[in-house]
Amino acid sequence: MEKYPDWIQEINGELWLAESDRGNLQVSYRLREVVFFGKSPFQQVMIADSHDFGRMLILDGVVQTTALDGHIYNEMIAHVPLLLHKNPEKVLIIGGGDCGAAREAAKHPSVHQIDMVEIDELVVKAAREHLTEVSGGLSDPRVSFIFTDGIEFARHVKNQYDVIIIDSSDPEGPAEQLFELDFYKNLKSALKEGGILVCQSQSPLFQPDITKKIHKSFESLFPFAEVYGATIPTYPGSFWSFTLGSLALPADPKKRAFPELYAKYFSSDILESCFHLPPFLEKRIKS
Repeated sequence: MEKYPDWIQEINGELWLAESDRGNLQVSYRLREVVFFGKSPFQQVMIADSHDFGRMLILDGVVQTTALDGHIYNEMIAHVPLLLHKNPEKVLIIGGGDCGAAREAAKHPSVHQIDMVEIDELVVKAAREHLTEVSGGLSDPRVSFIFTDGIEFARHVKNQYDVIIIDSSDPEGPAEQLFELDFYKNLKSALKEGGILVCQSQSPLFQPDITKKIHKSFESLFPFAEVYGATIPTYPGSFWSFTLGSLALPADPKKRAFPELYAKYFSSDILESCFHLPPFLEKRIKS
């Protein structure tokens, strides 16, 4: 077997990916093959084909998205804020190297500019070439790839975007700063009047303190701040959260034209229901 990191193991002639979550949970995936493996200045980047989830993007041994359910995450992080904004034209995506969020944002006819700020160019290259189920091989003239540090980028942008999407990895290492109040403050300043900020806010089952912290931060910055959820089998616990902050009363989707989004998971009914969290999660996050 080609030399891979120790999170790829060969057992009885088969390849397995062993992923550890928070030191408390171990998940193993049986792989068909490793499609791509490379090292950037920031991390180890792998595209592997698994038996159950299809092709998957793996960064430093942690699965980021898969062909099976990557559309759920990307549809929910993109379409919810874009449909709650009254007229989204300029979108900023921080992270999102698999290109899925940008792909979904590009489905909105009112959007004419999508700036995607991703620190690791290798992730984008690998996803566009080898994970087209998620990226769609993204090649849209409205999308500008900006390969730089999203935290530094946010410090210098003012009053430019209608919707900002933080599509980050887990809050570990350098990514921890993407979950801090100062970062959210800078992004709030980058929003236009009536703008909306959304981020993925981890598992409310296994990481309720993180989800709660993000919600409190958004509450301190925005007149409207809410948590919504989706079921994404790839992620630990399957139930995943997103937190949204709006500078103005969000639009009523029932009173506006609903564009044909060609979505697999997202719908107008999902948009209405996703903010209705189970009572025990409401208590965990908002108490």
